[in-house]
Amino acid sequence: MLFAPVTLRAVDDPPSILIARQLAESDRLTVGDVVRLSRSADGGDARAFRIAGIYEPTPDPLRLGAVRREVRLHLPDLLALTREPGVPAGTEYVGNINVALVDPADAQTFSRDVTMRMPGVTALPATGATGSTGPFVVLERFHMAIAMVTIIASTVFLLALTIMLVDERRVTVGVLRLIGLPSRRILVQLFIEGALIAIAGAGFGLLLSLASEGLINRFFQWRYDTALVFVRVTPGVAAVCVAIAVPLGVGATVAASWALLRRSGLRLARR
Repeated sequence: MLFAPVTLRAVDDPPSILIARQLAESDRLTVGDVVRLSRSADGGDARAFRIAGIYEPTPDPLRLGAVRREVRLHLPDLLALTREPGVPAGTEYVGNINVALVDPADAQTFSRDVTMRMPGVTALPATGATGSTGPFVVLERFHMAIAMVTIIASTVFLLALTIMLVDERRVTVGVLRLIGLPSRRILVQLFIEGALIAIAGAGFGLLLSLASEGLINRFFQWRYDTALVFVRVTPGVAAVCVAIAVPLGVGATVAASWALLRRSGLRLARR
């Protein structure tokens, strides 16, 4: 759709429109300016409209990086602007209609009712209409696969690192065994130590993620000129991370310590 700014004296009281923020910034338009919109690229049959406001487009991941040069018109003005020559008013073809329900839980019932009452009309709930093959469903599964591989690889690395750290304390453990402390008592002590370290590490990771959340969002929002939120650390996400990190850290410590405590005290204390 072609548009061009005109002077305020070019028209008298034109219809009002809203324009996207990106369009206003790229063409230096402000509220009160009058523009001419046309359905053809050559600008024929252009109509004048007055800018009544500037809005932020709804973030859409599918349109990331695209310049949102959008205009919102009243429905009668839009029909008058886009109507084909020779088509009587009121006979325009409508391909899709979006309906907002008071209770979104009634979407399935409303869909069945419309389909039964109006043969030839297909009503589908907007949420989950693409089933299990939608782009965001596939992306979510891809992220889940990456997360599982990352957790498994990091667990192996953590176990190897813990074994090395525990092995460096074999002399201390051997002395404790020789002075009469049972293996169970030493294992409990190492368990508590591993739990404290795991909790501290999980807390540090959460603080780091919260601190970097704003920086990441601001950078990519600036980079793609969008209000889309790229990273969001919710209480649910934080709880899942802690529920995974702490047991893995404690389990790695116990596994490494148990392998060490199976040796005799003399063998551990030997230099």
